[in-house]
Parts: sequence; C-alpha cells; structure tokens
Amino acid sequence: MNRTGLIVALIIAAIAGALLGIFPGLDLGVAAYFHSFVDVNKNYFAWRIYPPVMLARDVGLWVGTIIITPVVAALVFKLILPRRKLLIPGRAILFLMATMALGPGLLVNAILKEHWDRPRPIDVKQFGGDQHFVPWWDPRGDCPGNCSFVSGDVSGAFWTIAPAALTPPAIRPIAYGAALALGTAMAAFRVMAGGHFVSDVIFAGVFTFLIIWLCYALIYRWPRTRLSDDDVERALERIAMPGYRMIGALFGAKKT
Repeated sequence: MNRTGLIVALIIAAIAGALLGIFPGLDLGVAAYFHSFVDVNKNYFAWRIYPPVMLARDVGLWVGTIIITPVVAALVFKLILPRRKLLIPGRAILFLMATMALGPGLLVNAILKEHWDRPRPIDVKQFGGDQHFVPWWDPRGDCPGNCSFVSGDVSGAFWTIAPAALTPPAIRPIAYGAALALGTAMAAFRVMAGGHFVSDVIFAGVFTFLIIWLCYALIYRWPRTRLSDDDVERALERIAMPGYRMIGALFGAKKT
C-alpha cells in the first residue's frame, strides 16, 4: 500500500481510459472474439455455460466471503459482549469492513451498476441483443439495472488486496500476487462470458484498489488520521455499552 502501487493504478486507469474511450471499438473487438465461441446448442459466448469456467467463477466469489465472515463475527461478538477483548485487531476489522462496504458494496453495486446504464456485451445489438452499445465513459445506455460498468464480481475479487495488505511482510508479496491473480482470473471469466467489456473489469480493479489504498492510508499511515487497535476497541465499547447495560437492566441484574 505504498505510493508505487497508487502510481501504477493511476497509470493503468489513464491509459485504459484514454485508449478505450477514444477507440471504443476495442471493447467490441474483444467481446466479438468471445462471442464467436458457440456450443452445439447455438449458444454464443459459450464460455459462460462451460462448467469448469462456471465452477472457477463460483469458487472465486466465495474467497471474499470466507475472508470477511470471521471479521464480521468478531465485530458482532464485541458488540454483544463489549467487555471482552476483540478476537481480531480493531484496525483490521475497521479496514476490512470499510473497504468491502465502500468498494464492492457502495461504489460498485449501489452506485455505478445501478446508475451507469451501460449494457453488457451479451445484451447489445452487435451480439444479438436489443440494447445499443456505449463506451465506458457514457452512462446513457439502455440497461435498466445491474449494468455492465463496472463488474461487481471483479471488484469483489480484487478486494482481496485488502487482507493481503495486512499479512506479515515476509509473505505479503505472495499474498498480493494471489490477490492480483484472483482478480485477473475473475476479470477474464467475466469477459469470456459476455458479462462485461474489458473496460468494465479494468476499472472495477482500479476503483477497488484506490478505495483500499485510501482507507489504508487513513487508518494506518497518515499521522492525522491513523488509529491504534486500542482506539478502535474503545470506540466499539462506547457504542455497545449502553445497549449492554440496558439488556442487563431488563433481565434484572442486581446491584451489589
């Protein structure tokens, strides 16, 4: 989570944005290649129903869920029993839940996919659909909802960069490599299936990384905003204690 990563992400965004914005036919060209794969039942974009690809996508989707589940459980345990020490460091809980909520949750699925009306490749007229193609920068498409820009699956896969950033330094390069490999593989699966254009998956990864980078800087690096694990633990205790005391009073806890 250093400046080098930020610079690389911004360069990728600038090059991809300019190239695919000026020449949107590149998006269509890649999609056309995968549209040409046809199975015996005349299904185009046939990779989308190829069992090994479908299984790989499903496995990729479960990775983020498996990682975030114990984090949520540790938070809930703390809120129920605020006097007990957190089972996971407080900053890690805050960082992982904030990046998941703000990246794949708010920005990607709640804002962009619902309000940036770009149709998916499989739905555009060039590939047998009934919606007109628009470049990545144009939100004025025909898609009614859950649209193409950007990919939620890819954002979720690239979110694994966040837990990778918290691994011990000795294995952190391996963790980053695994997260990037997962995100890249998910991006390939979604393009192959006709679910997204190349620009959709590139910006899904870039936007997710930028949110992770910013949250890491705010929580761990910048002196004016960084927190300690104790700061987070005390804040959670302050939030949970009133409810804890009220429940104790309701169940007739006796004063001594």
